[in-house]
Amino acid sequence: MLHIVNKSHRQTTSLASCLRLALPGQALLLTEDAVYAATASAAAESGIAAAAQKLKVYALRPDLEARGMGGRLAPGVTPVDYAGFVDLVAEHSSNQSWL
Repeated sequence: MLHIVNKSHRQTTSLASCLRLALPGQALLLTEDAVYAATASAAAESGIAAAAQKLKVYALRPDLEARGMGGRLAPGVTPVDYAGFVDLVAEHSSNQSWL
């Protein structure tokens, strides 16, 4: 399963809910303001640091760059472009968008 979160961990509890229910080996894609959670300075607070131990964590590169976060990713987070986003959706038989 591919989990997709687009809201900041400081705006909603969507990311926390996703991380609580995601199973080991599943994938998480952070888009829009959710990419803030993938930065080295926020990874512990947001739960991404721990999640990267059990999930494949990705962040949408254009959203990182638009927010000036391109060079600030936490270890274990892989940046992907739009083509990579499409590949992730095609690779996973189901996806869940967390609103």
